[in-house]
Amino acid sequence: MAIRDVLQIGNPILRKKSAEVTGFGPLLQKTLDDMRDTLTHLQKTKKIGRALAAPQISLLKRIIYIQTPDITLYMINPEISYKSSEMFEVWDSCFSFDVSFFVKINRHKSIAVNFQDETGKNNSGRYSNGLSELLQHEIDHLDGILATDHLIDPKNIIMRSEWEKLR
Repeated sequence: MAIRDVLQIGNPILRKKSAEVTGFGPLLQKTLDDMRDTLTHLQKTKKIGRALAAPQISLLKRIIYIQTPDITLYMINPEISYKSSEMFEVWDSCFSFDVSFFVKINRHKSIAVNFQDETGKNNSGRYSNGLSELLQHEIDHLDGILATDHLIDPKNIIMRSEWEKLR
């Protein structure tokens, strides 16, 4: 178990597509533990954040970890199987932006995701609003896509201090 460094915007690894996870055993568990420890550390130090994708800690594997007061979940090999036509605007940031700025983007209001848990068991779920936005953000990381790629207008970038005034 270790706290890993988070890659920052501009690092070419963040733009690569992640490989499917095929082995479910001790090596995977070490990765999951590192993701949990890293996210917990980031949440304590940055006072923000709900999830982490493996590419953000230099692991090009299709894994995300979500940790909120309401849900703690590993999603391995997640794939979005449904996207609502209804969209909504959200201010989005990222640990790979050092949570120093936010961008206004559009996301689907609800999605369905097929994924495996840490044992390899197949699962699926429907998510809406904040969780929908979060999962779209994290799954984008697995495909080398960043929130900045969804920017509605270049004028819609604000520093964290200004975003906090909007809350």
